Amino acid sequence: MSDALTRTLADDPLGGTVRRTVLPSGLRILTESIPAMRSVSVGVWVGIGSRDESEEFSGASHFLEHLLFKGTTRRSALDITAEIEAVGGDTNAFTAKDHTCFYARVLDEDLPLAVDVLGDLICDSLLEEDDVETERGVILEEIAMHDDEPDDAVHDMLATAVFGAHPLGREISGTVETIESMTRARINDFYRQRYTAPNIVIAAAGNLSHTRVVDLVAEAFAPLAVADAAPTPIRSAFEPVADLGPFLTVARKDTEQAHLVVGTRGLARRDSRRFALETLTQILGGGMSSLLFQRIREERGLAYSVYAYTAGYAETGLLGVYAGCQPGKADQVLDLTLATLDEVAKDGCVEVDVARAKGALKGSMVLAMEDTSSRMSRLGKGELLFGDLLSLDELLARVDAVTVDDVRAVATEVLGRPRSLAAIGPFDDSHFTWPTR
Repeated sequence: MSDALTRTLADDPLGGTVRRTVLPSGLRILTESIPAMRSVSVGVWVGIGSRDESEEFSGASHFLEHLLFKGTTRRSALDITAEIEAVGGDTNAFTAKDHTCFYARVLDEDLPLAVDVLGDLICDSLLEEDDVETERGVILEEIAMHDDEPDDAVHDMLATAVFGAHPLGREISGTVETIESMTRARINDFYRQRYTAPNIVIAAAGNLSHTRVVDLVAEAFAPLAVADAAPTPIRSAFEPVADLGPFLTVARKDTEQAHLVVGTRGLARRDSRRFALETLTQILGGGMSSLLFQRIREERGLAYSVYAYTAGYAETGLLGVYAGCQPGKADQVLDLTLATLDEVAKDGCVEVDVARAKGALKGSMVLAMEDTSSRMSRLGKGELLFGDLLSLDELLARVDAVTVDDVRAVATEVLGRPRSLAAIGPFDDSHFTWPTR
């Protein structure tokens, strides 16, 4: 592609060379060449997710993700999966709040097949009426299954509590009502309007040639090259996410275990303080040595699973702390969780905890680079969500630069924000004393 723009982004210290090409259509291609590998992971990253849907069309991105595997002009649904599995590879997809990803992992010699299959399902899916009805049933079953898994469902409840009616507060899968009312025509319009070259990033990592990948992608995704265009800018300015204050949401279920998540607004994913927040999250509940794990499980035996997590979006974020325990111990677990958050918000963290957390983060970053799938994901997310790609050395340096004062400042700000509680178990709202908006 002589008219494509290609440049080398980085030479990874672990041996990979990262290159980026922008085709005239606006489609972006990033590769990391790792000659020591015998596999290649390829991902099609589409900058469309559940937050891009109207309330009455909630679940469309996830519905479409399912449908794109149901058949094209050249391949049946069976062909799509069978061709990849016949060479020992695997293919799948997932939908997130702000993107959708379709991916395959194959032997290096089967890279042309993987790119062709992915290009076929992205560019030429038929979305037959019968397939829409079949997948409607599948997705309704998926929603029902999700509702029967309270340790997953409680996190969606927290997102709704924190973000309210904002699209970030909706479930990715949609609701029974929206899925039942969704028509083939409207899904097809969504597909044709949103799955365009400027919205797509192709990422590949493994034993590959960048030039070869560019040629394969240009051919497989040629149906999208309808005009010269620039890549879609990364998300930056959106409908403001209102600070809604504390909220309590409880789903009564006669479960053997209570599921509790305390959460609040976090930081936007491009906030320079995100490394300090990740360090704080690691200290709170990032492993068996974390404060909450030690205080709730190891010292008192009140719960089996205890952890903290963060999620970052274009304009805001989420910090959550989860614990699963016997219903009779829920009050103790909640009191200890809140006391720990209050303590850290007021007094900060000691230097030894910060050093341990930074070491854990750096180790996990390096270990995550041990397979082609993780490296491919790093390329896709870096380009689509962050607009740049930090090398491993740069990432490690950012973590190293975090100070105790940085962690204390983030703890004071984030943990000092209004907190919401989501709970699933054999109790109702009146069981908890919680301020509500």
